[in-house]
Amino acid sequence: MSHSVLLLALVVVAVLAYWVGKSRALSLVGGGRGIRNLHSLPSYYGFMAALWCAIPALIVMVLWVSAQDTVISKLVLSRLPSSVQSLDAGQLSLLKNDIRNVVSGAIPAESASPEVQAAAAGYRQLRSIADLSLVAVLLLVSGLGLFLARARIAPTLRARNSVEGVVEFMLMACSTLAIFVTVGIVLSVLYEALRFFHAVPVHEFVFGLKWSPQIAMRADQVGSSGAFGAVPLFLGTAVISGIAMLVAVPIGLFSAIYLAEYADRRFRSAVKPVLEILAGIPTVVYGFFAALTLGPFIRQLGESMGLEVASESALSAGLVMGIMIIPFVSSLADDMITAVPQSLRDGAYALGATRSETIRQVVLRAALPGIVGGVLLAISRAIGETMIVVMAAGLAANMTANPLAALTTVTVQIVTLLTGDQEFDSPKTLAAFALGLVLFCVTLLLNVVALRVVRKYREQYE
Repeated sequence: MSHSVLLLALVVVAVLAYWVGKSRALSLVGGGRGIRNLHSLPSYYGFMAALWCAIPALIVMVLWVSAQDTVISKLVLSRLPSSVQSLDAGQLSLLKNDIRNVVSGAIPAESASPEVQAAAAGYRQLRSIADLSLVAVLLLVSGLGLFLARARIAPTLRARNSVEGVVEFMLMACSTLAIFVTVGIVLSVLYEALRFFHAVPVHEFVFGLKWSPQIAMRADQVGSSGAFGAVPLFLGTAVISGIAMLVAVPIGLFSAIYLAEYADRRFRSAVKPVLEILAGIPTVVYGFFAALTLGPFIRQLGESMGLEVASESALSAGLVMGIMIIPFVSSLADDMITAVPQSLRDGAYALGATRSETIRQVVLRAALPGIVGGVLLAISRAIGETMIVVMAAGLAANMTANPLAALTTVTVQIVTLLTGDQEFDSPKTLAAFALGLVLFCVTLLLNVVALRVVRKYREQYE
């Protein structure tokens, strides 16, 4: 039985337990007329029974499924001849893969050795027994939970407190899990980055002016040492993101001001959804537009003016990226501007301020925390964009700030370094983690600056 079917069965059993718990609570007080004699609403007794029925069974299912494959593999290997069991760890791992491939049908059983065929048959048999045992155990655990919950139900039972306590614990567990996942990601990136810095000095990575991470397989090949100066990547990221922000911030902010303060309701209701559609267009579509339409247009325009423009330029990537992130600025800025209390506007009008003066001196300053948040989100989106840069700006790590030249970004190089069959312990692969650590530090710094700005102006207007 598949895991999805088991989960669906647990949901059905939980619904049944809810009905049993609710009916039991109502029967103890003589039906709906005696509901006032219950400490909690009848639905809370049903939720309590459902939780007692579903949560233990779900825990057992997760533990069982996580350990089932390991236990079955050990039992199957223990039945093999001693000559097979004496193989080294690598050969045993290959043997396990062959057995799993035969079981899953990835390779025909006839093409495998007799030992693998016998092991695959034993694996199927043990897995069938384990699946039936899991169903029996889940039924037993859920039935026992329903029985205990039903026995505990009484008019004086604080069912609401119990249910809310379980829900609060689940919320706390989810938030704690999110924190641990974040810490785990940071530590894993930091660990691999430190391994990279053992091979490449930090000053060479941070201040080096040449990026050529190709490592040859033999020492006599060209470029066997590699060059890991990341300044061209930082410069390319800054140039492309800066162009994008020069497009997105003014257009997004001015459109938000117009929609919130000047446009009538019908125009606003029609234009704002259309503007937000830009955020739903896939980035590969923007990349095609930049590579096939805007890039050739910029090149022809530059050649007509006597300028040398590369076929893949940072300008085309930055312009298209700026168009893509306009909704991130305009939508949040519009929401923050409309959230400014009308009393602030009325006070400015009472002092003789004009409409434009009110917007500049009062509304925008009051909405500045939200506007800063939108700009920060747009910057993060621009720094993390990959597809548009690959298709419109290229992969060349050039040491130039010329927007008409081909440039690349940190995220593009991370994808390039981790693409294909790579040796994970080589500096070339580990360089991706060092670049990821730099991106994390930059994003953290942007968040700190934004929080300081938000806290400063929030104190003035609250």
